[in-house]
Amino acid sequence: MLFDFTQNYVLENERVILTPLSTNHRDDLKKVAKEALIWKYFLGNSNGYNKMDEYLANALQGRENSNSYSFTIFDKEREQYAGSTRFFDFSEEFNTVRMGYSWIGQKFWGTRLNKNCKYLLFEFAFDTMGFERIGLGAHSENIISIAAMKSLGCKQEGIIRNIFPSIDGEGRSDAILFGALKEEWYASLKDNLKNRL
Repeated sequence: MLFDFTQNYVLENERVILTPLSTNHRDDLKKVAKEALIWKYFLGNSNGYNKMDEYLANALQGRENSNSYSFTIFDKEREQYAGSTRFFDFSEEFNTVRMGYSWIGQKFWGTRLNKNCKYLLFEFAFDTMGFERIGLGAHSENIISIAAMKSLGCKQEGIIRNIFPSIDGEGRSDAILFGALKEEWYASLKDNLKNRL
């Protein structure tokens, strides 16, 4: 099945609902985005609080160009918007996609909200869309994000050396690459992740 960028895909379970990002989410997301720590390791146009209009325009342009598809994250338990995430780098030729540009407010950290989001995204990518692999990555200094990807069951696949400026402005930093395969999803990753929700 080909990914249809014109479709409004909604992913939902008992804890979270992921809906396509739109300009209507600007004010709700900006309330969360004011937390500076969220943006410490964020790549591209950072600081979504000061640049929320630019952030939204970039995300929506990606959908219009059929190269990325962003979701808002709504925590049903707290009845609050928590952040955003997206699919990007779609390859029809190789039937692969990447997942990233993810951020959630600090009060949602450690609440299993992220695991619920990732479960829905993996389930959609593998079960519904039939992708063969999902690629993920993180700044090498982003210990929390790296630990989260490992806890999801993603496999570390490599390092891109010196691709980023170091966070402290001294020198350069690496990117750590992760991946999850469809065969791994069906073999164990799906059940293991579901049991941790």
